[in-house]
Amino acid sequence: MLTLENLSKLFGGVRAVDDVSLTIREGEIFGLIGPNGSGKSTTINLITGLYTPTTGKVTLDGHDLTAMAQHERTSMGVARTFQNIRLFGNLTVAQNLWVAQNGHEQRRAHFLARWFKAGGEHGPDIEELLRFSQLHSKRDLQANALSFGEMRRLEMARALASNPRVLLLDEPAAGASQEDAQLLAERIRAVRDRGVTVLLIEHMMELVMGITDRIAVLNFGRKIAEGSPAEVQMNEDVRAAYLGGSHKNEELVHA
Repeated sequence: MLTLENLSKLFGGVRAVDDVSLTIREGEIFGLIGPNGSGKSTTINLITGLYTPTTGKVTLDGHDLTAMAQHERTSMGVARTFQNIRLFGNLTVAQNLWVAQNGHEQRRAHFLARWFKAGGEHGPDIEELLRFSQLHSKRDLQANALSFGEMRRLEMARALASNPRVLLLDEPAAGASQEDAQLLAERIRAVRDRGVTVLLIEHMMELVMGITDRIAVLNFGRKIAEGSPAEVQMNEDVRAAYLGGSHKNEELVHA
């Protein structure tokens, strides 16, 4: 599905990402974790084309994305959210989705067929996104009037409007309450159940360990571990990177 091959990114003399290789399988929720400054967001920026890699390449089903512009990668089926919420605060919830949907009109036919069922105009698509994100009752509110958790769900809905094959979520639970995090976990699973592969960057370890199929761990730009959530929790290098030494597994979950 999505493959990173020996991916590196240098900023001056700093290796933000250092020879990282990953294969994310179709239909899984894949976690990418690590301490602050470990290269997680830089990796997402390399996948989506915000940054150009110094070395290595990114492929999707064998198609080389490395030299493609951001909008071309979106057309290929790559979508993302950001750490900092990027909504049109003075537009309504529905208008935010309309803008996102019409930015990807060239993929609309596939969107209808693969995501919601064939037929309909703009309205039904937006209504379905609103229901899916549990924001239907807020459709006519301005985005800046939403709660923090609702803004996070709206941002994910905007990304889904492009009909992605793979959705990259950059710390979607940052600042979220426990209740919002639980609802977010349900929505992420629902996205995967609709056929979208998910790459999740997140610091809330309870969320990551609870919903991911596999996890890779970065530290100082390098991959130090990869495996199931249970395997990663048992890894001494991972516990040392997060906590500075050998600790019980449950301490990592709540780090």
